[in-house]
Amino acid sequence: MTKIVYILRYTLFALAVCVTLFCGGFLLFANAIERDSSTPQAAEGIVALTGGKDRIGQAFKLLASGQAERLLISGVHPSTKASQLQRLVPRGKEFFPCCVDLGRTALDTRGNATETRAWAQKHGFSSLIVVTSSYHMPRTLVEFSNAMPDIQLIPHAVVSARFHIEKWWAPGPAQRLLLSEYVKYLNALTRQARERMLGSTGLGNIVRSSSSAN
Repeated sequence: MTKIVYILRYTLFALAVCVTLFCGGFLLFANAIERDSSTPQAAEGIVALTGGKDRIGQAFKLLASGQAERLLISGVHPSTKASQLQRLVPRGKEFFPCCVDLGRTALDTRGNATETRAWAQKHGFSSLIVVTSSYHMPRTLVEFSNAMPDIQLIPHAVVSARFHIEKWWAPGPAQRLLLSEYVKYLNALTRQARERMLGSTGLGNIVRSSSSAN
């Protein structure tokens, strides 16, 4: 009976520690989300991730102002036409034919990273401005840095007026969105740490080779 009590006690203690770490990490995560959007330094390319209404517009403004020479819109639905996207931004017909590429294969953030890596390698880019929503930026940078460790990533967070980050602590849509994003962020960090650990031991190549063979 005493042994069961000890096991229960240590289990509850471990659970309390995990909950404390999770909640503490969430507080740090929420407070680190960008509140303002400032002009980033120039780079060779820009990548905008679909999923937020203002992302493409912000990325296009950076392109039009000369912050980079080319733009990739990653995660475009296969049925979406370039002409539809052109109408969303000023001077779209001028810039789309020469300087805008549409990526249509990405289905999630990890897919965005893979798609962007291929695009950056194709054009020989070593620096990218990454445009996505402020709450989505931490996870995006984890996935992108994992896929492109040799490319300089310059974040440009889009702060939407519809997302009330200043009230994240109050129960509501903003808090639920941040909590969901925080869990996905932790998953991305865990996977990155696992892959780096496997890579350092040489097991990563074996695992990838096995997956390719299957």
